[in-house]
Amino acid sequence: EKDIPVANFIIHEIHCSRNIDVCRYCGESIPKSEMKNHIEAEHVQVICKCRMKMENSLLKDHEASACPLRPALCQYCDIPLTFDKLQDHEVYCGARTETCGGCGRNVMVKDLKEHPRVCG
Repeated sequence: EKDIPVANFIIHEIHCSRNIDVCRYCGESIPKSEMKNHIEAEHVQVICKCRMKMENSLLKDHEASACPLRPALCQYCDIPLTFDKLQDHEVYCGARTETCGGCGRNVMVKDLKEHPRVCG
């Protein structure tokens, strides 16, 4: 939105009413010639692979940060999983043991980062 000089306001208003429309979904001012593309690109309902329904414009953020089927890596073994399976896998994976090269004790994988402080 801009300030329009009073002398040009009527001409501006006529131009806008002929060429610009307000999107019924988001309230954004869109050229009438682009409204169909805007609605299809931003507001058409899509279904994510997790079966959640949302506007197309929200899908990318959902897939990156909220989708339970988004890719995730185990912090212990770097195996690729889906986010909804990560916690159960990490509980199991972190409980595995490896032999410490310094003291020879079996140490749970989840404790390996802290183990050098108490090793020996």
